[in-house]
Amino acid sequence: MTEAKRRLLFATGCAILFMLLLNVKPISEYIDVMKHQRAITADKRMGDRERLRQLIEQWKEGKEEKPIDAVYDKSWKAAIPGYNGRIVDVEASINNIIATGNESPDALVYKEVPPAVTLEQLGMLPIYRGNPKKPAISFMINVAWGNEYLDSMLDTLDKHGVKTTFFLDGSWVKRYPEEAKKIAARGHEIGNHAYSHPDMKTLGPQRIEQEIGKTQDVIQKTLGIKPTLFAPPSGSFHQRVVQIAASTFQMKTILWTADTVDWQKPSPDWVVRKISRLMGNGVLVLMHPTAASEASLDQLLSIARQKGLKPTTVSEVISSSRVVK
Repeated sequence: MTEAKRRLLFATGCAILFMLLLNVKPISEYIDVMKHQRAITADKRMGDRERLRQLIEQWKEGKEEKPIDAVYDKSWKAAIPGYNGRIVDVEASINNIIATGNESPDALVYKEVPPAVTLEQLGMLPIYRGNPKKPAISFMINVAWGNEYLDSMLDTLDKHGVKTTFFLDGSWVKRYPEEAKKIAARGHEIGNHAYSHPDMKTLGPQRIEQEIGKTQDVIQKTLGIKPTLFAPPSGSFHQRVVQIAASTFQMKTILWTADTVDWQKPSPDWVVRKISRLMGNGVLVLMHPTAASEASLDQLLSIARQKGLKPTTVSEVISSSRVVK
């Protein structure tokens, strides 16, 4: 390369560099621009959140519910559980809308509000139903006989994806441990149904403790489960039974709202007609592993769902938590 060409290239480079320097802004001015852009972005985000907050205030109208206290039912001399209320969690709802892009009332996030009066505050009382505002129902099954119908009833519950509560007689568990294990293995709740199916109302304190305690022991040894619910055989009890179950064994005493009277061998159609009329929020339906209940269970579960009820365990029905269907 000749000397003339080198000088020309050098001069051209200097000219280009000079022009660039003339057009490049100071670094401080560049930082100011970036800060301004960030401020605009932050303001926009704050504006979006405020707009969503105003929308949510409109959407939550009529969607929030006050909690319902547990109460004492004088006619049944029993407790009725409370039911949690719900309020809209505004900040969580805003975050959910931003994360999902779903700008609609369906994106609202709720949080539950417990009642001021709970079952525990009412004292030692039997329970015969869940809260009348809770769209849940339990087909509770007391087991002291009827092994021949168990498998079919378990299969029907599986078909509907339902977990329920089986109250087990202690002597039955002792005689048929594998049948008891089968029920627990299917994921059902296990309750205590005394040991020898006695009339609990006629028993003294020592025998009451024996009936409940012996059943607790055999269930724990056989299934590794410690029941928290006690169903007195035939629904026969007095206040001492409730007190001993609660204070000695930390168990709630459970009765029922609707009875299939399946031990009288009614027709399945009769059971369906009777129970379907009695179905409602918080209802506890009493069944046994009998021919009548085995043949009617499938239809009863379908009818419950058609009525907007969630078939589930006794513990879930009598809890104050809201139903998630």
